[in-house]
Amino acid sequence: MATTINKQRLLNHLLSSPLAEVVGPELLPVLEQFIFGLCRESATPEQAQLAYKNLRTRFFDWNEVRVSSIRELEEAMAGLCDTESRAQRLVSFLQEVFEDLFSYDLEGLQKKGLKQAAKQLAEYGAANSYVGAWVVKRSLGGHAIPVDTPTLRCTRRLGLVEQGTEDPEVARASLEHLVPKAKGTLFTDAASNLAEKYCWEDDPSCQECPLRNDCSHAQEVFGEQFATARTARAKPR
Repeated sequence: MATTINKQRLLNHLLSSPLAEVVGPELLPVLEQFIFGLCRESATPEQAQLAYKNLRTRFFDWNEVRVSSIRELEEAMAGLCDTESRAQRLVSFLQEVFEDLFSYDLEGLQKKGLKQAAKQLAEYGAANSYVGAWVVKRSLGGHAIPVDTPTLRCTRRLGLVEQGTEDPEVARASLEHLVPKAKGTLFTDAASNLAEKYCWEDDPSCQECPLRNDCSHAQEVFGEQFATARTARAKPR
């Protein structure tokens, strides 16, 4: 079990690595940030940006998105996993907002307290923990770390959350205590970059990962090889 000091060292290494690069819009209206969050879950920043851009450019407005077919929305969101489910959630979300407000404007949430705004967001059928945390962090100014499957995998392997953690909400609570509010956005994109480039579900590229010497999983699988490689290096004369 990693100590708090070790977790902080791991976090600092991640946030100072080349993986730590913020990609994607930081400031969007609440409704659009919700939609971006739908695209962003279990996707890279680049994949989410492309899907979101397609939704904005292929359809006249959010009302046209609401009344379009699931197949059309799937085509716009190509490149993401589970496009059918995402498309259905998107239509459901826009339908709920329209029936409630007769518009597509959720900026009124900005005037409510953070807790109340987060509660109202969670009431939408398309919402989940990831999207809620995404909007709270990116549009409402709260401290929240959205945790999807790739983020949970990477942080568990690194030792930032406990090895047996399966519940994203448990991981989120732990990470929100560890990651400073000012570093939340950077952390989210760094974890996504790590998952995309090295920390794959099957056959992760541990030997190429810049965090390999700190990663619990890499040390467990390749520890002896890393140690042998370091020992074999010629000492400076």
